[in-house]
Amino acid sequence: MLPYSSAAEAEAALGRSMTFAEAAWLRYSATVPDHLLFCHNVAILLVVYTLAPLPLALLEQLTPQAVTSPIKIQPRVRLSAAAVFRCYLDTAWVLLLTVGMLGIVSFPVVKMVGIRTGLPLPTLGEAAAQMAVYLLIEDYLGYWIHRLLHTKWGYEKIHRVHHEFSAPVSYAAPYAHWVEVLILGVPSFTGPAIVPCHITVLWLWFVVRQIEAIDIHSGFEFPFNPTRFIPFYGGAEFHDYHHRVGEKSQSNFSSVFTFCDYLYGTAKGYKFHKASLAKGRAVQAVRKHVRSKEEASRKNN
Repeated sequence: MLPYSSAAEAEAALGRSMTFAEAAWLRYSATVPDHLLFCHNVAILLVVYTLAPLPLALLEQLTPQAVTSPIKIQPRVRLSAAAVFRCYLDTAWVLLLTVGMLGIVSFPVVKMVGIRTGLPLPTLGEAAAQMAVYLLIEDYLGYWIHRLLHTKWGYEKIHRVHHEFSAPVSYAAPYAHWVEVLILGVPSFTGPAIVPCHITVLWLWFVVRQIEAIDIHSGFEFPFNPTRFIPFYGGAEFHDYHHRVGEKSQSNFSSVFTFCDYLYGTAKGYKFHKASLAKGRAVQAVRKHVRSKEEASRKNN
């Protein structure tokens, strides 16, 4: 809750005129308690989880398989609409319970680490720098937690739920055991705890993290995906291989970037897989070329 009774009072405290965004933030948050602002995370997460995967789900459900096969990573796998809907309902329920309860009990920690709700709002540069730090911290910690979840006990007791989808779909991004949802919240919150931000940046961070998870679980490799221009970004194909191998996977544990897997030697299986695919495509190209030459020779004779 902002300690200003008017825009003039806020501008006097800032020592300057408010920006349009700051004026809008003052109007919205002036009478909203801080703990309710933090609880917006739950609603934002559920809205993003409901809407962001929808175009991908509709693409797979409504488009002929012959059309989607060139961009589908595992084109032979096509879940029914009922299976996708069950995944959505199960996941939304788990998110509501875990993230909702976590939002209630973790608010004192949020205040303690210095997440602020007042003015001024952060600049775009400040927000971008904080987001970059959060991505790097989350990716590094998430890598090691993911590796621990692939130990025998961790997989059988917790992580196997997420791997029920050997060919992931967009709605399966946060599909997991409720304990895993809580565990993976640790690396997501560590960045903001180390580098405190404004509550609006925290909202944005959870939105970006959720959309990134949806992207790598989409099951599609789009040639026009803008994430292709992000250095070291793994993407859907990189993570899809991890799901395809499943329980025995000792490769591709990173959630965002790829440098941890290459640095710690857990990308060997994926590199062998890519090399095998490239060799197969080369053999097919040679065979196609030979067939075309033989057909041309028969026509000339």
